[in-house]
Amino acid sequence: MAAESFKSYLTGRKKTVDSALQKFLPTSRTRPSTIHEAMRYSLFAGGKRLRPILTLAACEACGGKMERAMPAAAAVECIHTYSLIHDDLPCMDDDDFRRGQPTSHTKYGEGIAVLAGDALLTIAFEILAQTKPAPKCRYSVADFVLDLADASGSRKLIGGQVLDLEGEGQDVQLSPTQLRYIHESKTAALLTSSVRLGGMAANATPMKLQALTDFGYSVGLAFQIIDDILDVTQSSEQLGKSAGKDVATDKSTYPAMFGLEKSRKEATRLTRKALKAVGVFGENGERLEQIAHYLLDRDY
Repeated sequence: MAAESFKSYLTGRKKTVDSALQKFLPTSRTRPSTIHEAMRYSLFAGGKRLRPILTLAACEACGGKMERAMPAAAAVECIHTYSLIHDDLPCMDDDDFRRGQPTSHTKYGEGIAVLAGDALLTIAFEILAQTKPAPKCRYSVADFVLDLADASGSRKLIGGQVLDLEGEGQDVQLSPTQLRYIHESKTAALLTSSVRLGGMAANATPMKLQALTDFGYSVGLAFQIIDDILDVTQSSEQLGKSAGKDVATDKSTYPAMFGLEKSRKEATRLTRKALKAVGVFGENGERLEQIAHYLLDRDY
């Protein structure tokens, strides 16, 4: 498909996800209005919606209807946004800008920002519980909840953030194995759950679900490596957040450990691995392949 066609696909899917999120979330007029305004402020700050788009693409690759995957797609984006709000807090990465605008704590104060993140984390599972599996689906609503909870919990997303914090400014640099574990936990786990949930919504066979798992893992690692590269090579205006933060905090990253060229090669290798994993879907996996290429080649 032409590049313009894929661009239109991303734009269309983003609008679809945004529309669903508008319906799932309480309005900013819902009492107490401050928290709901803050939740919406960060959620609708202009994110690319890559994780929910991956959820929908995985569902369609398995022959499912996009509507069945929408609660999962919306839930994943709520989890992602909550993690960004908390990552930006002064006690964490201490950033004043996200998605090109002031971060939640900058606009609402630290207390409301913490609570907005908590509320998005909570509502993610409220939304996910509204999943309606197809008749005779091999996956129950509990399976959906367990998958996302595992990816978001202390052994993965949160655990990865803990290790990332502990690795900053240390005299002894992390080992490649330790760095990879952080990326697996902090980034790849949620991306993997995103595609797995899409496959589950389509009643994917165990073989296809494993293919999506392998795809998500490899794409997730490549995504984080590219993020680390962009933090070094791009400006704050291009990224929509403060550039150079990794160097400033002496954080262990792939570029810091291996250099830009080797890091780029590793991201390319992982992307090839991801593409191989979704070969089982044939033409139905084309959107997943396009997204993998897009994530590798992006410049913000």
